[in-house]
Amino acid sequence: MEYIITIDKFEGPLDLLLHLIKDDNIDIYDIEIGKITKQYLDYIKKMEQLNLNIASSYLVMAAELIEMKASMLLPNQEEVLDEYEEDPKDRLIKRLIEYQNYKEISSKFQELEIQRKEIFTKDPSDLTEYNLNNSGNLSEDIGLSDLLNAFEKFLNRKEFMKPLNTKIANKEYSISIRSTEIKKLIKTKKRVSFEELFEIPTKDFVVITFLAVLNLAKERQIKIEQENNFSDIYLCEV
Repeated sequence: MEYIITIDKFEGPLDLLLHLIKDDNIDIYDIEIGKITKQYLDYIKKMEQLNLNIASSYLVMAAELIEMKASMLLPNQEEVLDEYEEDPKDRLIKRLIEYQNYKEISSKFQELEIQRKEIFTKDPSDLTEYNLNNSGNLSEDIGLSDLLNAFEKFLNRKEFMKPLNTKIANKEYSISIRSTEIKKLIKTKKRVSFEELFEIPTKDFVVITFLAVLNLAKERQIKIEQENNFSDIYLCEV
Protein backbone atom coordinates (compact mmCIF):
# COMPACT_ATOMS: atom_id res chain seq x y z
CA MET A 1 0.00 0.00 0.00
CA GLU A 2 1.33 3.45 -0.92
CA TYR A 3 0.92 6.39 1.45
CA ILE A 4 1.04 10.13 0.99
CA ILE A 5 2.95 11.12 4.10
CA THR A 6 1.31 14.22 5.55
CA ILE A 7 1.14 13.88 9.33
CA ASP A 8 -0.40 17.35 9.71
CA LYS A 9 -3.70 16.22 8.21
CA PHE A 10 -4.30 13.81 11.11
CA GLU A 11 -5.53 14.99 14.49
CA GLY A 12 -4.04 12.03 16.35
CA PRO A 13 -3.36 8.28 16.22
CA LEU A 14 -7.07 7.37 16.21
CA ASP A 15 -7.55 9.67 13.23
CA LEU A 16 -4.73 7.86 11.42
CA LEU A 17 -6.24 4.46 12.23
CA LEU A 18 -9.63 5.54 10.88
CA HIS A 19 -7.89 6.71 7.71
CA LEU A 20 -6.20 3.32 7.25
CA ILE A 21 -9.48 1.46 7.88
CA LYS A 22 -11.29 3.68 5.39
CA ASP A 23 -8.59 3.06 2.76
CA ASP A 24 -9.11 -0.69 3.21
CA ASN A 25 -12.86 -0.18 2.80
CA ILE A 26 -13.69 -2.38 5.78
CA ASP A 27 -16.04 -2.01 8.73
CA ILE A 28 -14.51 -0.94 12.04
CA TYR A 29 -15.92 -4.06 13.69
CA ASP A 30 -14.14 -6.26 11.13
CA ILE A 31 -10.61 -4.89 11.56
CA GLU A 32 -7.73 -7.35 11.71
CA ILE A 33 -5.31 -6.35 14.44
CA GLY A 34 -2.31 -7.90 12.68
CA LYS A 35 -3.02 -6.14 9.37
CA ILE A 36 -3.90 -2.74 10.85
CA THR A 37 -0.81 -2.88 13.09
CA LYS A 38 1.47 -3.50 10.10
CA GLN A 39 -0.10 -0.66 8.13
CA TYR A 40 0.18 1.70 11.11
CA LEU A 41 3.84 0.82 11.74
CA ASP A 42 4.63 1.20 8.02
CA TYR A 43 3.18 4.68 8.11
CA ILE A 44 5.16 5.62 11.23
CA LYS A 45 8.34 4.20 9.69
CA LYS A 46 7.90 6.28 6.52
CA MET A 47 7.43 9.38 8.65
CA GLU A 48 10.68 8.61 10.47
CA GLN A 49 12.48 8.14 7.15
CA LEU A 50 11.34 11.60 6.09
CA ASN A 51 12.64 13.02 9.39
CA LEU A 52 9.15 14.16 10.36
CA ASN A 53 8.50 14.93 14.00
CA ILE A 54 6.23 12.24 15.42
CA ALA A 55 4.07 13.11 18.41
CA SER A 56 4.42 10.82 21.39
CA SER A 57 0.74 9.85 21.15
CA TYR A 58 1.44 8.13 17.81
CA LEU A 59 4.25 6.12 19.37
CA VAL A 60 2.07 5.16 22.34
CA MET A 61 -0.59 3.84 19.97
CA ALA A 62 2.09 1.91 18.06
CA ALA A 63 3.18 0.25 21.31
CA GLU A 64 -0.42 -0.63 22.18
CA LEU A 65 -0.99 -2.19 18.76
CA ILE A 66 2.22 -4.23 19.00
CA GLU A 67 1.25 -5.47 22.48
CA MET A 68 -2.26 -6.31 21.25
CA LYS A 69 -0.90 -8.22 18.25
CA ALA A 70 1.57 -10.10 20.42
CA SER A 71 -1.05 -11.10 22.97
CA MET A 72 -3.30 -12.46 20.21
CA LEU A 73 -0.48 -14.74 19.04
CA LEU A 74 -0.22 -16.40 22.45
CA PRO A 75 -1.84 -19.87 22.68
CA ASN A 76 -5.14 -20.21 24.54
CA GLN A 77 -5.30 -16.46 24.93
CA GLU A 78 -9.02 -16.60 25.65
CA GLU A 79 -8.39 -18.74 28.75
CA VAL A 80 -5.71 -16.34 30.02
CA LEU A 81 -8.02 -13.30 29.98
CA ASP A 82 -9.92 -12.60 33.16
CA GLU A 83 -13.68 -12.90 32.71
CA TYR A 84 -14.07 -9.26 33.86
CA GLU A 85 -11.24 -7.91 31.69
CA GLU A 86 -12.29 -6.21 28.48
CA ASP A 87 -10.82 -7.64 25.29
CA PRO A 88 -8.11 -5.24 23.93
CA LYS A 89 -9.54 -5.44 20.41
CA ASP A 90 -13.04 -4.61 21.65
CA ARG A 91 -11.59 -1.73 23.66
CA LEU A 92 -9.83 -0.37 20.55
CA ILE A 93 -12.99 -0.71 18.43
CA LYS A 94 -14.97 1.16 21.09
CA ARG A 95 -12.41 3.98 21.09
CA LEU A 96 -12.53 4.19 17.30
CA ILE A 97 -16.34 4.29 17.28
CA GLU A 98 -16.39 7.05 19.91
CA TYR A 99 -13.79 9.06 18.00
CA GLN A 100 -15.65 8.61 14.71
CA ASN A 101 -18.87 9.88 16.35
CA TYR A 102 -16.93 12.83 17.74
CA LYS A 103 -15.63 13.70 14.25
CA GLU A 104 -19.11 13.49 12.73
CA ILE A 105 -20.59 15.75 15.41
CA SER A 106 -17.69 18.21 15.06
CA SER A 107 -18.29 18.32 11.30
CA LYS A 108 -21.97 19.15 11.84
CA PHE A 109 -21.03 21.93 14.27
CA GLN A 110 -18.61 23.35 11.69
CA GLU A 111 -21.40 23.40 9.09
CA LEU A 112 -23.70 25.17 11.55
CA GLU A 113 -20.95 27.69 12.31
CA ILE A 114 -20.53 28.44 8.59
CA GLN A 115 -24.31 28.87 8.22
CA ARG A 116 -24.44 31.14 11.28
CA LYS A 117 -21.76 33.40 9.81
CA GLU A 118 -24.12 34.11 6.91
CA ILE A 119 -26.80 35.42 9.29
CA PHE A 120 -26.66 39.06 10.33
CA THR A 121 -28.54 40.27 13.39
CA LYS A 122 -29.60 43.71 14.51
CA ASP A 123 -29.32 44.98 18.06
CA PRO A 124 -32.64 45.79 19.75
CA SER A 125 -33.76 49.36 19.11
CA ASP A 126 -33.84 51.71 22.09
CA LEU A 127 -37.41 53.00 22.48
CA THR A 128 -36.88 54.71 25.82
CA GLU A 129 -37.12 58.13 24.16
CA TYR A 130 -40.67 57.21 23.19
CA ASN A 131 -41.68 56.41 26.77
CA LEU A 132 -45.16 57.91 26.89
CA ASN A 133 -46.14 56.93 30.43
CA ASN A 134 -45.13 60.31 31.87
CA SER A 135 -45.83 62.57 28.90
CA GLY A 136 -48.90 64.16 30.47
CA ASN A 137 -50.85 63.82 27.21
CA LEU A 138 -52.21 60.34 27.86
CA SER A 139 -54.89 59.13 30.19
CA GLU A 140 -53.51 57.35 33.26
CA ASP A 141 -54.05 53.90 31.78
CA ILE A 142 -52.48 54.45 28.35
CA GLY A 143 -48.79 53.88 27.67
CA LEU A 144 -46.39 52.78 24.98
CA SER A 145 -47.48 49.16 25.36
CA ASP A 146 -51.09 50.13 24.55
CA LEU A 147 -50.01 51.83 21.34
CA LEU A 148 -47.84 48.87 20.40
CA ASN A 149 -50.72 46.48 21.02
CA ALA A 150 -53.05 48.64 18.95
CA PHE A 151 -50.46 48.75 16.17
CA GLU A 152 -50.00 44.97 16.23
CA LYS A 153 -53.77 44.45 16.22
CA PHE A 154 -54.03 46.69 13.17
CA LEU A 155 -51.30 44.83 11.29
CA ASN A 156 -52.97 41.49 11.96
CA ARG A 157 -56.28 42.52 10.42
CA LYS A 158 -57.12 40.51 7.32
CA GLU A 159 -58.16 43.63 5.49
CA PHE A 160 -54.64 44.99 5.75
CA MET A 161 -53.16 41.82 4.31
CA LYS A 162 -55.41 41.81 1.22
CA PRO A 163 -53.85 43.10 -2.03
CA LEU A 164 -55.06 46.47 -3.22
CA ASN A 165 -57.01 46.80 -6.44
CA THR A 166 -55.79 50.35 -6.95
CA LYS A 167 -52.36 51.48 -8.04
CA ILE A 168 -50.53 53.68 -5.55
CA ALA A 169 -47.76 55.95 -6.74
CA ASN A 170 -44.57 55.87 -4.71
CA LYS A 171 -44.10 58.84 -2.43
CA GLU A 172 -41.24 59.67 -0.13
CA TYR A 173 -42.30 60.08 3.50
CA SER A 174 -40.44 61.23 6.57
CA ILE A 175 -41.45 61.38 10.22
CA SER A 176 -41.48 65.18 10.02
CA ILE A 177 -43.74 65.31 6.97
CA ARG A 178 -46.09 62.65 8.30
CA SER A 179 -46.26 64.39 11.70
CA THR A 180 -47.39 67.60 9.99
CA GLU A 181 -50.07 65.71 8.07
CA ILE A 182 -51.36 64.05 11.22
CA LYS A 183 -51.54 67.36 13.09
CA LYS A 184 -53.51 68.93 10.21
CA LEU A 185 -55.91 65.98 10.16
CA ILE A 186 -56.49 66.23 13.91
CA LYS A 187 -56.99 69.98 13.70
CA THR A 188 -59.62 69.48 11.01
CA LYS A 189 -61.51 66.55 12.56
CA LYS A 190 -60.71 67.32 16.26
CA ARG A 191 -60.64 63.58 17.04
CA VAL A 192 -59.06 60.87 14.86
CA SER A 193 -59.05 57.11 15.30
CA PHE A 194 -55.59 55.57 15.57
CA GLU A 195 -56.29 53.07 12.79
CA GLU A 196 -57.66 55.82 10.55
CA LEU A 197 -54.13 57.14 10.13
CA PHE A 198 -52.96 54.12 8.14
CA GLU A 199 -54.94 54.69 4.97
CA ILE A 200 -52.07 53.57 2.71
CA PRO A 201 -51.19 49.96 3.58
CA THR A 202 -47.56 49.96 2.52
CA LYS A 203 -44.76 48.98 4.83
CA ASP A 204 -42.89 52.30 4.67
CA PHE A 205 -46.01 54.40 5.14
CA VAL A 206 -47.25 52.32 8.09
CA VAL A 207 -43.91 52.39 9.91
CA ILE A 208 -43.38 56.14 9.34
CA THR A 209 -46.94 56.87 10.52
CA PHE A 210 -46.50 54.91 13.73
CA LEU A 211 -43.17 56.58 14.50
CA ALA A 212 -44.75 59.97 13.77
CA VAL A 213 -47.52 59.26 16.34
CA LEU A 214 -44.91 58.30 18.93
CA ASN A 215 -42.91 61.43 18.19
CA LEU A 216 -45.97 63.72 18.44
CA ALA A 217 -46.97 62.18 21.75
CA LYS A 218 -43.44 62.49 23.06
CA GLU A 219 -43.33 66.17 22.08
CA ARG A 220 -46.78 66.68 23.67
CA GLN A 221 -48.25 67.94 20.43
CA ILE A 222 -51.21 65.57 20.55
CA LYS A 223 -53.29 63.88 23.21
CA ILE A 224 -54.12 60.17 23.11
CA GLU A 225 -57.35 58.89 24.64
CA GLN A 226 -58.94 55.53 25.29
CA GLU A 227 -62.34 55.27 26.95
CA ASN A 228 -61.99 51.69 28.21
CA ASN A 229 -59.39 48.93 28.26
CA PHE A 230 -58.96 47.31 24.84
CA SER A 231 -61.23 49.89 23.20
CA ASP A 232 -60.22 52.01 20.21
CA ILE A 233 -57.51 54.63 20.69
CA TYR A 234 -58.09 58.20 19.50
CA LEU A 235 -55.77 61.13 18.84
CA CYS A 236 -56.96 64.62 19.82
CA GLU A 237 -55.68 68.18 19.94
CA VAL A 238 -53.81 69.23 23.04
